Amino acid sequence: MSINNIVLSDLLVRELYGNTALVPPTNPPVAAKPAPIPSQPASAAPAEPQGYKFLGKNNRGIAIIVDTPGAAFLPDPQLEFLTKILEACRMNIGDVAIVNHHTAPVAIAALRQQLQPQNVLLFGIEPTAIRLPINFPEFKIQPYDQCTYLSAPPLQQLVANTPDAKLLKSKLWVCLKTLFDV
Repeated sequence: MSINNIVLSDLLVRELYGNTALVPPTNPPVAAKPAPIPSQPASAAPAEPQGYKFLGKNNRGIAIIVDTPGAAFLPDPQLEFLTKILEACRMNIGDVAIVNHHTAPVAIAALRQQLQPQNVLLFGIEPTAIRLPINFPEFKIQPYDQCTYLSAPPLQQLVANTPDAKLLKSKLWVCLKTLFDV
């Protein structure tokens, strides 16, 4: 495939250029004149860009980004586990915004503009996958650009009833206690 034949999806074009890009038709006529732009009725408002769908109310400015295929946000066992974690931190689902990276790939700049989080928790997602210009290991609290990030394993690994999962949960709890001053 040559560089002249790369096809970008509509979603990728919107992520890269927002609403400022004009996309020409796929096969424009060779000598066609541009069509006049129809005037819009005065009562029609321009369409608002769609933001990320999230679970919760984001009352405390905490974005939780997960990657769970086959679910709108989280399967019940993972949601129950996350609810217990939040309760231990003196919070509830209303305090956070849970976004599923699998259903709508997250670009951190757009997410921060929409939700304005002070803290971002990544479960099973590399920081660079959401277009953060830095990478950091799991269980390391990472301040960057007036926001604090924490990366952890996927919730699916944490809900398991194994010695490894117990160790991961304890590491997560140590970080959450520090992050939320519990």
